[in-house]
Amino acid sequence: MAVYEYTAKDETGNEFSGTYDIDNVAVLREELAKMGYALVKARREKRPAGKRKRIKQPEVVAFAYKFAGMYSAGLSILRCLETLEEQAENQTFKYVIGDIRQNIESGSSLEKAFGKYRDVFSDFFLGMLEAGESGGKLATALELSAEYLEKQTYLKRKVKSAFAYPVVVSIICFVVVGTLLIFVVPVFSKLYKQLRVPLPGPTQVLVDLSSLITNGWWAILIAVVTAAVVLQRLSRNPRIRARWDAFKLNMPVFAKLNRMIVVSHFMRTFAMLTSVGVSLIKALDVASIVAHNHKVTEIAKELQETIEAGNPIAESLKDYDIFPPMITQLAASGEEVGMLPEMLNKGVDFLDKDIERTVNALLVKLEPALTLIMGAIVGFLLVGVYLPMYDYMGHFK
Repeated sequence: MAVYEYTAKDETGNEFSGTYDIDNVAVLREELAKMGYALVKARREKRPAGKRKRIKQPEVVAFAYKFAGMYSAGLSILRCLETLEEQAENQTFKYVIGDIRQNIESGSSLEKAFGKYRDVFSDFFLGMLEAGESGGKLATALELSAEYLEKQTYLKRKVKSAFAYPVVVSIICFVVVGTLLIFVVPVFSKLYKQLRVPLPGPTQVLVDLSSLITNGWWAILIAVVTAAVVLQRLSRNPRIRARWDAFKLNMPVFAKLNRMIVVSHFMRTFAMLTSVGVSLIKALDVASIVAHNHKVTEIAKELQETIEAGNPIAESLKDYDIFPPMITQLAASGEEVGMLPEMLNKGVDFLDKDIERTVNALLVKLEPALTLIMGAIVGFLLVGVYLPMYDYMGHFK
C-alpha cells in the first residue's frame, strides 16, 4: 500500500484534491469512478528527505537481475516492478520502485521514469534501458546491465578490500601517535621541567607538537574544516577537476592502476551499449560519462569525430596510449568478424584480472614501506621521550 496525492473532478467539472492509501493509480482510478469522480492526475506522496536510507550498489544489482529474470519469463513491466516493490526490504528503494511504477502507469517511458533516480541507477543503466526499449531488446539489455553492475561492484569491492590493510594500519598509527602526544608527552614534559634537563632536538619537537595539539586544537579544527570546504569547492571547478583527472592518470605509483580502472569502465560500457544496438557515437558519449574522467571525455569526443569521418574504431583507439595494445588488437579482430562488443568484453575481462594483479603487486610494495614508516615514527617518539632520561642519568656517572 502507498499514499497517493490526487486531483479529481465530479460530474459538474469541479476539481478537488486529496490523498488516498491504495496499491496503485489504476486501482485509485477505479475507486474514484465508483464514487462518480474522474481522476485528473495522481502522484505518489514523497517521503521526508530526512528519513531516506542510502541505496547500496548490491541492491541495484539484485534488482536488475530479478527484473531481467521476470521480464524474460513473460511478466509485464508493471507486474515486474510491482513484485520488486513488494520484495524490497530497503524502504527508500521500495519507494523509488513504486514511484517508477506509478510514472510508467501514467504513460512515461522506462528511460524517463528511471531517469528521475539517475543517482541510484547510473547513466549506463539508463542508456541500456533506452536502447533496450527502443530496439525491442529490453530483456537482453536488463541482463547485460545486471552483469555489468555486478562486475563493477566486484571490482570496487576487490580494490577496497585490498587497500583495507594499509588504511587500517595508517589509522592505528595516527591514533597511537595522537594518544602519545596528547597524554604521554605532556607528563614527560613536566618531569623534564622539574629535573631541568636540557631537551635534545627530537624531544623538543615532540614537546612543541604536543603543546600545539593540546592548546591549539581549536585552531587545528578550524583549519581542517576550512581546508575541507575549500577542497570541496575546488573539486566543483571544471578546470581543477580536469587537471586532477589528468594527474591521476600520470601520478607516481598509482598511474597504471588508475588508467586500467578508467579504461575498464569506459570500454565495458561502450561494449555493452553497442551490443544492444546503440550507435557507436551514442555509446561513446555514455561511456565517457560513466568513466568519470575529463581526459577520457576529451578522448571520446575525438573518437566520435574520427568515427564520423569513416575511420575504424580500432585504428582510432591506437592513437591514444591510455588504451592497452590488447584492447586495440581485440577491437580490430572484432571489427573484422563483426563481433566488436564480444571481443571488447573479453578484453575488459582480461583487463580486470590485470587490475587485480596490479593491486596485489602494489600491496607487496606498500606493506613493507608502510611498516618501515610506522617503525620510524614509533622509533622517533621513543627516542624523543627517553633520550633526556639517558642524558640525566649520564650526569650521575
